[in-house]
Amino acid sequence: MRTLYLSIIFTVLGSLFIIGLGLDKLAEKVEQAQVSHQKNYTTDVYQQLINGLSKELNQFPVHRLPEKLHNFHQLYQFNVSLISRENIALPVSLHQKLEQESSLYLATDDAQYLLKTLASHPQLLLQLDIPDEPEIDSSFNFVLTVILYLSICCILIIWLFPLTRRLYLLNQTAAKIGAGQLDARIKPSTISYIKMFENSFNDMANKIEKLVADNKLLARGLSHDIRTPIACLRFGLEAAIDTPTIEKKNEYLNRMEHELTRMEDMTSAFLDFASMERQALHLKQSKVSVFELLSSVKNDCQPLAIKENITINLHVNHQENTKQILDYHWCYRALTNLLTNAISYANSTVEITLKKQAKQLIITIEDDGKGIDEDKLDIIFTPFVKLDTDIPREQGHFGLGLAICAKVMHWHKGSIYASRSDKLTGACFTLKFPSN
Repeated sequence: MRTLYLSIIFTVLGSLFIIGLGLDKLAEKVEQAQVSHQKNYTTDVYQQLINGLSKELNQFPVHRLPEKLHNFHQLYQFNVSLISRENIALPVSLHQKLEQESSLYLATDDAQYLLKTLASHPQLLLQLDIPDEPEIDSSFNFVLTVILYLSICCILIIWLFPLTRRLYLLNQTAAKIGAGQLDARIKPSTISYIKMFENSFNDMANKIEKLVADNKLLARGLSHDIRTPIACLRFGLEAAIDTPTIEKKNEYLNRMEHELTRMEDMTSAFLDFASMERQALHLKQSKVSVFELLSSVKNDCQPLAIKENITINLHVNHQENTKQILDYHWCYRALTNLLTNAISYANSTVEITLKKQAKQLIITIEDDGKGIDEDKLDIIFTPFVKLDTDIPREQGHFGLGLAICAKVMHWHKGSIYASRSDKLTGACFTLKFPSN
């Protein structure tokens, strides 16, 4: 938005400066041309007037000259006077010009006038005062003002066109998303004034698309997995009604209770996953010792490791500097999911490593199990995906553990990916947090 404000300010001020400067130059040239033309025309008129007056005065003696000048002033309202040559202090060059041309145009800051020699009276000079010219018509200035504002309007329209175009595209994209085309995005442009707004809009659209996709996936997974326990409940109920013995009824009721427990666990897991987007708005991030977090996860998973006869090794570099801003609860849950998975698939050993590298905090969890097939590495973080069909959903495995890990890393602006372990030949999960 700051770019938009600066763009408007520089556009208006720049256009005012450039257009105003151009119009000032134009007005100055026009005014100079008008003044020059008017001055030449006026000078010629007064030159002819003083020439005619001097011819007339040359016909009279000196004592009658004031009378004739008075009559001339009465008739034409011009200021004309006779001055002695001795009272005029002129440079030699102007004296020569006066003698050669018999008339001379002079101007000062306050006045302008013509001097004319009298052939019959060489000791006298005829002086004709030229009145000030009237002001130039102001209509031209009005036209220039109109041109100025029209030019500014045109420049603003040109400037606003990319903005209105981007807003139009933004509106069209929003309409497409509202109509169900969730993959619609506004394409970035180098001349956009609202790049930040467009990027935020695209981020919002990505989140909406992902949320809708997760909800659809959740609905499909839940509808698919809930059919089996419902069918079992119906079968058990019918069998319990039809059986004549109490022992058989109790057996069927115990099976139904087991199926209800399974449905409850499955529904709870699905609803927990569905509510994770809402949980992202309430993260409680604080500076946490990652070493202590990993130690807590290891200690809590140790009973399972002992039961499965698995050894857990924790390797930490720069232990005293492993502080990270994160949400302890969700990171604990994600790491617990990864570690319990590693214990479940490991043959004897699980390795946890913490290190700093290239301004990143890196955690790896790897095991010596059979690993993950290369073609499955990209889909294991998808909700409800189970690679090992030997582990039934009755044991609480619904294919959501790795999906939760991926969401937690996304909340922390980090990344998670799976690969084959170079050290233990099994699966290796790598979590990368931006160092802070």
